[in-house]
Amino acid sequence: MNMSRDDREIDFEAVRQTLVNYLEEGNLDGFREVFMDLHNYEQGEIYQTITDEQRNTLYHFLSPQEVSDFFDLLELEADEYEELLDKIDARYAAHIIGAMQYDNAVDILNEISREKMTTYLPLMNKEDAAEIRSLMNYEEDTAGGIMTTEIVSINSEMTVREAMRYLKEVAPESEMIYYLFVTDSANHLAGIISLRELIVADDDEYIGDVMTERVVSVRVSDDQEEVAQIVRDYDFLAVPVVDFQDHLVGIITADDIMDVIHEEAGEDYSRLAGMSDNESTSDTAMETAKKRLPWLIGLTFMGMITAWMLSFFEDTLARVVLLSAFIPVISGMAGNTGTQSLAVAIRGISTGEIKESSKVKLAGRELGSGFITGIVCGIVIFIIIIVMYREPVLGIIVSGSLIASMSVATIIGTVVPLLMNKMGIDPAVASGPFITTANDIISLLIYFALANVFMSSLL
Repeated sequence: MNMSRDDREIDFEAVRQTLVNYLEEGNLDGFREVFMDLHNYEQGEIYQTITDEQRNTLYHFLSPQEVSDFFDLLELEADEYEELLDKIDARYAAHIIGAMQYDNAVDILNEISREKMTTYLPLMNKEDAAEIRSLMNYEEDTAGGIMTTEIVSINSEMTVREAMRYLKEVAPESEMIYYLFVTDSANHLAGIISLRELIVADDDEYIGDVMTERVVSVRVSDDQEEVAQIVRDYDFLAVPVVDFQDHLVGIITADDIMDVIHEEAGEDYSRLAGMSDNESTSDTAMETAKKRLPWLIGLTFMGMITAWMLSFFEDTLARVVLLSAFIPVISGMAGNTGTQSLAVAIRGISTGEIKESSKVKLAGRELGSGFITGIVCGIVIFIIIIVMYREPVLGIIVSGSLIASMSVATIIGTVVPLLMNKMGIDPAVASGPFITTANDIISLLIYFALANVFMSSLL
């Protein structure tokens, strides 16, 4: 029977209330019977809705391993993790983190204070602590920073029978066994075999004879965006990570890539909006203002260029006051067109759709698009000016400026992020506000240049 979203929400609330009652009554058996039957995501959702007192009871009802299963799926801000862990016994909290998937544990430890991090690590199981410490040596936004070392690798000299026996022993501790990566005696990545291929192979065949030798892998130093692109292009469930000597050191799974895509999209959106990419909804008004001020101060200085230009053309405006009425139209349309082209360029760069050979084609397409839309908008505003003001010369100036400004704006919105990407700078830094301000300056130059050319006809 299919259950609608509304039905599910009603059932979920009923289950949540039942569990809350069990916690308040101290009914361990009843709580575990219902709670352990839920998906880990649902467990996490309920955990986030209960009170601190109810959570303390939950910690007595569940082992750190059981809590870690839903902790792996929580997505909290750094200060929220710290506040949450502060209310848990340090040893219990350390065992929760140690039992999590190592890459997720590293993410949490990197977000809390160094004092607390150094408190938890010694309290963990020594093996878990060692694995987590090794992962913390990698830079955060690299393949090494997002990989997990909980992998199953088999030796190329094993028989299929030996590999199957080995898998049964180690599979419970592994994050993913759909792909089995094959290593040689020196732990170099030698090949790959799927679980299906392993099952159907003859028991006495050697792994080295049935594996696929060509393996797509990534280096520990590769940027996480490049890794996400590889996983998307090849439609992988997981990709192996090797060091500079081709030793297998970990894997990156599809769920990690989904987190990367979400994170990178959030960063790009923030930068396009001219905001810091580490803003949080839990920030205070003062914290939010401090993060936004550098961008806004920069834009203020750029805006002063626009103000200076208006003062430079003060005589032109004084002689034909009506020109000032159309400044917002010219600059606004140029800014909007440039931002559209900027969004297309950044999306193409981030998804890998824009190749070296297609950059000129993209720029030409955007220029053509800006010119066509400029002509259409120019004709519309020319007709409006004729009808409202009976000023054909003014209509020519405004519509001509609109066509030129929108054409130039699309080129700026396309070329600037492409050039920044070529120089190794994050193209999202060429954010919407900066492109818009730059286009304001250029569109005003075009507008007043045309106005001066036609000044005698206007007068």
